[in-house]
This record gives sequence, C-alpha cells and structure tokens, in this order.
Amino acid sequence: MSEVFEKFQKYLQRVRQYGQIQTLLYWDMKTGMPKEGFEGHSEALTFFSTEQFKLETAPELKGYLEELNKKEELDLLDADWQFIVRRMKRDLERNERMPEAFVAELVQAQAESGKAWEEAKGASDFSIFAPHLEKMIDLTKKKCGYTHPGVEVYDALLDQYEEGMDSQTIDRIFGELKEALLPLLKKILAARQPDDRKFSAFCSADDQSKLQKFLLSYIGFDWSRGAAGESEHPFTLNFSSKDVRVTNHYYENSPLFAIFSAIHEGGHAIFEQNVNPKLDGTAAGSCRYMGIHESQSRFYENVLGRSLAFWEPIYGDVQKLLPAFSDITLEEFYREINHVKNSFIRTEADEVTYCFHVMLRYEMEKAIFRDGVKVEELPAMWNEKMQEYLQITPANDAEGILQDMHWSDGSFGYFPSYLLGSIYDGMFLEQIEKELGPVDGILRSGRIMEITGWLGEKIHRYGSSRLPKEVIAQVCGREVTAQPLVDYFTKKYTDVYGL
Repeated sequence: MSEVFEKFQKYLQRVRQYGQIQTLLYWDMKTGMPKEGFEGHSEALTFFSTEQFKLETAPELKGYLEELNKKEELDLLDADWQFIVRRMKRDLERNERMPEAFVAELVQAQAESGKAWEEAKGASDFSIFAPHLEKMIDLTKKKCGYTHPGVEVYDALLDQYEEGMDSQTIDRIFGELKEALLPLLKKILAARQPDDRKFSAFCSADDQSKLQKFLLSYIGFDWSRGAAGESEHPFTLNFSSKDVRVTNHYYENSPLFAIFSAIHEGGHAIFEQNVNPKLDGTAAGSCRYMGIHESQSRFYENVLGRSLAFWEPIYGDVQKLLPAFSDITLEEFYREINHVKNSFIRTEADEVTYCFHVMLRYEMEKAIFRDGVKVEELPAMWNEKMQEYLQITPANDAEGILQDMHWSDGSFGYFPSYLLGSIYDGMFLEQIEKELGPVDGILRSGRIMEITGWLGEKIHRYGSSRLPKEVIAQVCGREVTAQPLVDYFTKKYTDVYGL
C-alpha cells in the first residue's frame, strides 16, 4: 500500500462522516421530525451537504486521484479500488464543474420542494407544488449542463440512474414489452375477476408492523444491521452495509399495501446489506444503478412474493399476525395478490398494469425535457395518458400526478429504472432456474434463503463495481431482452386466470 493511498483512505473517511450526518438528518426528516423542525433540519442538511461537496471537489482530493490514476500507482491496487479511483476521478471532474452556490441552491430547493409536495398531496392541490416543480426542472437542466456538457438532457438523466442506458435503448425494450402485454392484458381483464371485498377489513398499524418484521426476517433482512420506521412514502436508505433502514406506510383498511411495500423495500435493503463491506463509503459501495437495484426489490416483491409457493410455508403465520385474514384462504389470498385491474396508484398496481404506469411517467419526462411541455399542462397530460393506457381518469391530483415524490427532489429519469428492473427480473428468474432448479419448489419447502444467497453471490456483493449491462452479461450470459419477462407473465397469468 502506497503512502498516497493511505492518505486517500483517510480523506475518504472524512467525506463519509459528512455523508453520515446528512443521511441521519434525512431519515429524521422523513420519520420523526415535528413539523416546526423543518427549517432547522433543512439548514443543517444544506450546510453539511455543502461542506461535503467542498471536500469532494477539493484540490487535495483531486491531487490524490491524479496520483492514484497513474499507471504505477493504479497497478498496486486491486480491481475494486481501481474502479473506485477511476470513478471518483470522473465524478470529481463532473462535480467541480458545478459552482458551490448552485449546489447549495439545489439542496435547499430539494428540501423545500419535498415539503411542498407533501403539503400539495395532502390537499390534493397541484398548484401548491407547481412552482417548486418548475424550479426543480430548471435546476435539473442546469445541473446536467454542468455534469454532462454536450449530452442531451434526458439521456444524461437516464445515464445518471442506469449508466449505459439511453432513450433509444429503452424505447426498444419498452416497445417489445408493450406489444406483448397489451393483448395479454385485454384477455386478463375479460376473464372472471376475484372478489376483493374481504381485503378491506380493519388491520391495525401495530399488527401490520409486526407482520412486516416477520416478513423481512423471513426473506433475509438482518436486523442486527437494519432498522425500520414509518413515513408517508416507503423508502430504503443506508449508512453502510452495516446500517440499512427501511420505512413503510400503514393503511388500516388496505393491509396488502404494507405487506408488499415491506417485501419490496426488503429487497432493496438486503441488496445493501450484502454488498462487500470493504466497499462501504466508496464509489462502489451501495448500488448506484437504479434499474439493477429495482430488479432486486421487484424480484422479491413480485417474482417471489406474488407466487403461491412463497406463501405456502408461512400463510398460517400471516393469519396469526393479521387476525382479519383468518377467514381468507390461501387460494383467495393468492388470487387477490395477483388481481390484475386498472388502478390509479403506481405503488398499489399489480405487476402487469404496473408496466404501463412506468411507461406513462417515462413519456411525460420525455415531454418535459424534450418537448418543453409547461408545468401547468402536466396534470391534464397525466390524466389523458391514464385514460389511454388504463382507461381510467384520476378524480383528483393526489391520486394522479401528485402520487409520487420522485420529481420533488429532481429524480427525473428514475422511473424507467422500475420497469428495467422487471425486465432484468425475467432474465434472473430464468437463470436461477437453470442453476438451482424450479423456484416454486425452493419456496414451497421454505428454502428462500438459497435464493437470497444466490442473489447475494451473483449480484449484491459487487455493489456498483459492475455496470448494468456487465451484470446482465456476467449473470445471464446474454444482452438485455424483454422476452423472459413476457414468458413469465404469459405463463403465470394464463394459469391464474385460466386463459
């Protein structure tokens, strides 16, 4: 280990400490902060973010990275650290193009926008959020101009969340899926639908929270390195592989929401817990590729969690923890959790129509950044696309354009990653069955940890050290294709609905 590398590692520790404080502030803002505490938290978050940005763009760090990227120094490092120093050098060059004042403005605007979104959603009034959204769009354009000069804005945003992806590639993949799903969805909706009246029975938040703890433990979440909280919108965050946290939201008359949010966020969290600890606090620690990350949350939620075999060993436990389910048979439960219907809320949608919820948002983001659609026109455009894809129109803004928090912090380009994740899942399922055998057999015998182990070994432990296309090529041995997902949907729903 060279002297410059030792100094570099000590410097990274300083940077990590600022990140630790920011993560803790964000967690508290979303889970425990009183309303009047917002101003103080927001100011502190802006301060520590600005200080971290200074460290990440300082001449001292730049000097370390320039030295470490010289061949004689780089050759002394293992493959992971070579990736880290190259990636940090690239990121520093991008970040140092952003003026310090702009970074402070962006962080402050994100905090204010998030607060306005929560207020607007509660009041179902888009006008409260509109000026903040307009500002976030403008700031996002400016940020891309700094970080990706010469690159079309929306392609830069897509690359930010799923490196190596552009709209031309996504158009092709989504188009393949849309062509196959539209006729399948038509057949499903024409079939006999399950009776869902039993699933609106009262289930206390406390009971749902206990069930969440049981489910997270069952799928492999390590509570010695994890914690759970409650927030308006479920999310996962991590300080390191040793401290990963999830949240949920409990609707007393819609318990299925919390059940599948728990499994979904558990998939994200297990990924983070399984990253090689030596990568903690580096550019390879955690996973920066949102399509790959979403593939893991949606694999647990849908491919595993919506299969009959997943529930067979544990449904009795579910009934004990949620007494309202005592008169709901496993077959009724299975039919309902795979009930395909046109609905307004993305996070509550079944896995088939969910694809169209993402396509809608993807098309709207392209309209915002490429066609210059005005903010005030967005609610009407949203409603028109809901009618086009799902033949329903939201009654208000809360169940329409205000339902997601993502645009409030400028996370444009994130939504396509949800559907990319599902497409990857079809490929991962196909590969697991080649290597481990039928997944239903593994689940039915309660051996889900074999699947968690496979995912940890093949995907999780690498963090961000492999690009998405590299992950797919190395795990599945071929390029990304939507066909395995189409096959999965066709086989499963032909059986569920007797098509």
